[in-house]
Amino acid sequence: MAGHLLIIDYGSQFTQLIARKTRALGYYAEILPAGIPVGEALAQRPGALILSGGPASVDEPGAPGLDPELLEAGIPMLGICYGMQLLARALGGRLTREAHGEYGPAELEPTAPSPLWRPLNGSERLRVWMSHGDRVEEAPPGFRITGRTQDLPVAAMEDWERRIFCLQFHTEVHHTEKGSELLQAFLSEAGLENGWRMSSFARDAVEEIKRTVGPDGHVLCGLSGGVDSTVAAALLARAVGPRLHCVFVDNGLLRQDEASEVVEGFRLCYPDLRLTVADAGAEFLSRLQGVADPEEKRRIIGHTFIEVFSREARKIGQADFLAQGTLYPDVIESVSPQGPSALIKSHHNVGGLPKELGFTLIEPLKYLFKDEVRELGAELGVPECLLWRHPFPGPGLAIRIIGPVDRESLSLLRKADAIVREELRASGLDRVVWQAFAVLLPVRSVGVMGDGRSYGQVVAVRAVTSVDAMTADWARLPDDLLARFSSRIINEVPGVNRVLYDISSKPPSTIEWE
Repeated sequence: MAGHLLIIDYGSQFTQLIARKTRALGYYAEILPAGIPVGEALAQRPGALILSGGPASVDEPGAPGLDPELLEAGIPMLGICYGMQLLARALGGRLTREAHGEYGPAELEPTAPSPLWRPLNGSERLRVWMSHGDRVEEAPPGFRITGRTQDLPVAAMEDWERRIFCLQFHTEVHHTEKGSELLQAFLSEAGLENGWRMSSFARDAVEEIKRTVGPDGHVLCGLSGGVDSTVAAALLARAVGPRLHCVFVDNGLLRQDEASEVVEGFRLCYPDLRLTVADAGAEFLSRLQGVADPEEKRRIIGHTFIEVFSREARKIGQADFLAQGTLYPDVIESVSPQGPSALIKSHHNVGGLPKELGFTLIEPLKYLFKDEVRELGAELGVPECLLWRHPFPGPGLAIRIIGPVDRESLSLLRKADAIVREELRASGLDRVVWQAFAVLLPVRSVGVMGDGRSYGQVVAVRAVTSVDAMTADWARLPDDLLARFSSRIINEVPGVNRVLYDISSKPPSTIEWE
């Protein structure tokens, strides 16, 4: 897309927030790694560039740098944090290394007029968020200082003639007041048009799929019932119609009534969809017998899924393309200048299918964030009952049972989990909460039930709020809702006599327990 925003990623944990905020303003943005050849970046004919923050010091060995060719291209540019320091160094400014760095809130005082200060009322001071170890001590020739803080003499600077703007603070985090407005001011000054709409993305994506698949190609899509695969299937159905073949693998590890709800929902909403259902619950459960290690569970489930999916794919036979619900955060992480993130836990999807199957991969959602996927689903008319399902891991309830998985523990957990989801929907908070579920713990608890001593099982309830699951906070649910969780689970699920509520955030915890 010519004239759009390119964000050069120098490894900041906030880089994705820049793209999400600018897209929310109506400007299409893509993220490229700092090491990409300049020619590839300029070939996209960007209308503006943002240089992100990053964890390195600009002067340390191996720190990502700035190709002078970018500066010579005459493209409006905004440097944020590390990006500001790179520009200062490249253009002749002077930097120093702070002894302790500056991390947290600060008050910005505008010191000179700037197009970026248009959202401010006169000399209004602004609460901003700092996170840096280096500082610009002297602005480069041709730059004027436009903002400072109590501890930082150069908190903002610009060369208006070259349309290069620099901010030491992070506009993209919610801790910075009017951060979106400041980004809007830069993009307006750069002359970009805010024409990014999900309707136009849907139209362009459909046309791109048609060109890729051609008039006779058939597409195979793994359908899990989750939001990503659901929206991908809806988009593909619009593009290729009856030449889309969906495979739903029922691994026997799903939530209560989930398999039937997914299958019936799709067949009702998309009656022309070719949907194959593989009932493989017994196969999965047999291979999981006696396995307690969570990574071993994931490995077994992933390999078994591949076997079952491959078997069904061979039966269909005529598909040339394989669709996968890869999202933009996955793409960004795989090309991060800092390398892929450390493995926290393995993931499982159809991307692990053997290459010998001979499919050409299609990833129609690979430029979208999670919240944008739901927006696209609404644009495509995906029913709310499918679109707003809470995220559910590929290994299913197997990683919500801490310890070995068997039919008895699955039955118990399904009932407890169904109560949590039912009560959450009844409270009207199911869209406020990102994810809510029950976990079966490998401990027993003494209790009193029916005037007698019980030695029952323990269920933990987990509910979190989040935007994209990269970070999450435990949900502050009303006391009476928590009480209903506990009362119903203890009274309606045989064998449970204690219910806990998980109040840990991500990080340091993950959303799932395993």
